[in-house]
Amino acid sequence: MSPDEVFDDGVAARAVIAVDGTLTEWSEGARRLLGHTAAEVVGRPAAALLADGTDPPPVPDDSRWSGTLTLRHRDGHPVSLWVIAHRRPPDAAETTDWLAVSPPEAAGQGLPDNPLVRIALTQSPCATMIFDERLRLRGVNEAMADLLGLPAGRVLGLKPTDIGSRPQNSELEENLRRVLSTGRRQDMQTYMKATGENRAAHAWLARMAPLTDGTGRVRGVCVTAHDFSDQYRSRERLQLVNEASVRIGTTLDVTRTAQELADVCVPALADFVSVDLLEAQEPGGETPGPASPPVHLRRAAHQSVNRGSPEAVVKPGQVDVYPENSPQAASLIAGRTVVASGTSGDLEQWLAWDPARFQRVHEYGIHSTMSVPLQARGTTLGVAVFTRFRRPEAFNDDDMLLAEEVTARAAVCIDNARRYSRERETTLTLQRSLLPRTLPHTAALEAASRYLPATRSGVGGDWFDVIPLSGMRVAMVVGDVVGHGIQASATMGRLRTAVRTLADIDLAADELLTHLDDLVVRLSQESGGDDRTGEMGATCLYAVYDPVSRRCSLARAGHPLPLLVPPDGPARQLDLPSGPPLGVGGLPFESAEVELREGSVLAFYTDGLLASRERDVDASGRMLREALSASSDSLDETCDRVLHSLLPPGGSSDDVALLLARTRGLPSAQVATWDIPADPALVAPIRKQVVDQLERWGLTEATFTAELVVSELVTNAIRYGAPPIRLRLIHDEATLICEVSDTSHTAPHLRRAKTWDEGGRGLLLVAQLTQRWGSRHTAEGKTIWSELALLGDEV
Repeated sequence: MSPDEVFDDGVAARAVIAVDGTLTEWSEGARRLLGHTAAEVVGRPAAALLADGTDPPPVPDDSRWSGTLTLRHRDGHPVSLWVIAHRRPPDAAETTDWLAVSPPEAAGQGLPDNPLVRIALTQSPCATMIFDERLRLRGVNEAMADLLGLPAGRVLGLKPTDIGSRPQNSELEENLRRVLSTGRRQDMQTYMKATGENRAAHAWLARMAPLTDGTGRVRGVCVTAHDFSDQYRSRERLQLVNEASVRIGTTLDVTRTAQELADVCVPALADFVSVDLLEAQEPGGETPGPASPPVHLRRAAHQSVNRGSPEAVVKPGQVDVYPENSPQAASLIAGRTVVASGTSGDLEQWLAWDPARFQRVHEYGIHSTMSVPLQARGTTLGVAVFTRFRRPEAFNDDDMLLAEEVTARAAVCIDNARRYSRERETTLTLQRSLLPRTLPHTAALEAASRYLPATRSGVGGDWFDVIPLSGMRVAMVVGDVVGHGIQASATMGRLRTAVRTLADIDLAADELLTHLDDLVVRLSQESGGDDRTGEMGATCLYAVYDPVSRRCSLARAGHPLPLLVPPDGPARQLDLPSGPPLGVGGLPFESAEVELREGSVLAFYTDGLLASRERDVDASGRMLREALSASSDSLDETCDRVLHSLLPPGGSSDDVALLLARTRGLPSAQVATWDIPADPALVAPIRKQVVDQLERWGLTEATFTAELVVSELVTNAIRYGAPPIRLRLIHDEATLICEVSDTSHTAPHLRRAKTWDEGGRGLLLVAQLTQRWGSRHTAEGKTIWSELALLGDEV
């Protein structure tokens, strides 16, 4: 309200006194009463108006004072006035003036005879007051006077803002004007402590009704005050329960759920709330059964009306020990709510044991606590402690019922989160144990990978692998099992093992996917039962790169297309034949072959990388190509850049697997090839050529072993194979590979020769002398190969 509105009439005497005691405003009513004009008194000390021998009124502790003062009239005679003074709301300069008001001299004369006032006052069942058209108080009953804390006959003629400077007074005056202008009833709700009451603040409902004369003209407003604290508290409780159902349990995170419980209850129910959970006996295990003292609790969350929760003794994540006489332990042991009060001495024994809490209790004036056990599905999870120090009232039975209802709801959410976290941790542990911890170092390529589990939907079945093959070739695989959880992780592990087994027999990419598809169909049938709940599916991309020919063969089963980043160009998508997802069964897979320059980067990924943000797949694909095309010598840096560009800060809603491989080419100088006629007499010259080639390569330490292996493999090919026969030697820094190929599809197998057998000892000798050996089928026949370790590592 503006100052002009405060001094809008000359009936009541009003004056404004600054904090230094100087008069700053003087109304027309004050001039009529004391004879002084505004020009004569404004700017002078207000104490100068007191009659001789009159002591100035004391400065009250609260914001209002009322009493009788003897003032001096302008002509010199004393005037005895009843005055009410209260602080006005601070202005922009944050100074607080005093508004002093004296009711009109004849305010109490003849007003009770007004029939309108008399009827309203006698018939009103509650605290009532009557205002006229100028918002002056024309009548007040004793019930209302008791609430105002002022004599009924002393406030007549005053406006609401004359009686007090609370925000409710200004709000009441605005509502009164609205009733006068519209002629419609108005309700006003507020939460406050009436001046004349000794109890704490509570809820009030002020009902304002227009008073009309015989012509229907609004002549005043009747205001009745109703204490509706019970209804207000019931509504607050219902609102808190409803808010708890919405705000608690928004995620499957134990700490977040505990924090939501604390946030909901402060300040609606308590000034400080802590949530402490029992420690599991084993990491990832169940929480212990019935608690026994002393109780070890880990602080999951807390919240306070004070910023930073300075009253908390324990920080989130810390474990504290609670003795038997503490409310927390007593609540957990008894399995029920325990209310303790500092004023009744319930906390003294516990606080004497814990000096830190004793200091906080007295520092912040904590007077009441309520410990409610968190119980769900027959399991005790922990305890929620509600504390009051700013609110003066202690916890009552209604508060206890409300706290138990809210914590019961929260306990179920915490238990769900705990079970989910335990299952997620188990699944994630299984997932990581089934994924390669490190990628193998090969001469064919350099590889880097990343795996990120889903943040919300649970761990899925994404996987990747790099598998060294014979002839220095390398297989790369990326797959994604449909679904989430431990079943998806277990299926992923079985598929990864199957891929490694199939890759070990050197199947072509399309043929490997065909066998893998059959396996998924069988797994789905075995686990599905009659209701087919075990149906499963997966996608997969399999590629084999040969560093000698520098060609890569790829096939996919419903998997996203890989990207190729040439050494001197932007990333582009490889065009591969589409194949059905694994588990469909009966449909063929096709492979494609591409030639790769040395230094090319292949990018394999799962669909979670492109579907992790709220954008279309085309936009995500464009961002992925841009991230891959940015120059970087480190594949690890490229992986991090890709994930940072495409994934949201909070993590992906689906699992993400990313595999990058930079190809290397094997120089032709490290490969030697001989076409061998099918004549056993030529084995000795071939051995001599092999020895000469090893000397040129500087591998004389492997000459003896290589000579024996080549002699055995070439002899077997001449004796049991079919021409043409070819011998190839390949070497890098650590390995020497001997390969003998022929057009026969019959593969040898290792066996232990008996004493009288003429043959069967050659392959056994090869197996003993080499690091690895094996055979692979080709389109023309087969190849028998063996690997010899160099640099002193040979077997």
